Amino acid sequence: MVRMVLRVLGFELKGLAGIGLWVLRRRHGVPDGAVAVPYAKEQAFTLGLMGFAMAVETVVVDLLLVALGVPGWVRYPVLVGDVYGLAFALMTAATCATRPHVVTGGELRVRYGAYLDVRVPRERIAAVRTTRDDNAQRLVSLEDGHLRVAVGSRTNVSVELAGPVAFTRPLGRRGEATRITFFADDPEAAVAALRHGTPARGLLDPAR
Repeated sequence: MVRMVLRVLGFELKGLAGIGLWVLRRRHGVPDGAVAVPYAKEQAFTLGLMGFAMAVETVVVDLLLVALGVPGWVRYPVLVGDVYGLAFALMTAATCATRPHVVTGGELRVRYGAYLDVRVPRERIAAVRTTRDDNAQRLVSLEDGHLRVAVGSRTNVSVELAGPVAFTRPLGRRGEATRITFFADDPEAAVAALRHGTPARGLLDPAR
């Protein structure tokens, strides 16, 4: 339990750092010569709409509680909870934008914000192709060695592995994957980078 609490606290700290990187228009873990594979565009509108709704709700609920004369010991925890929900949406958007998937000469790095980071050595990749799955039930799931990392219930890149790759799941449990499917804003370009080692100009986001 303590380990899980510390892990969640780490997510919060990384989320705050992600907001700073977002403001500075910088990215985390994209070395020189690597290729960043963004995945945040698909969910940007949804997260933005969610954040706006939470901001409106926070103001409206607090004004309503004040108007009803609700005591502070009730009102303030509600306000803190609403503000945290808004901050969580902002941190998720920021970490997803600043922590893209990464392709280097030595590895593929599959990520989802601050919550998942799977490093796959290039020599373990047996095959890669575009695919389409619009029915992912969770953001991150592992079943029979198949790791799915979805955005908006979708994955569109499939990576078959020559051997199992170990990784840490969001809440700290260990897992092994022999196949990984994930979402990329430009799946064809992601596959091209993995197959050939260099991106087609203008398709991906080369690190500067």
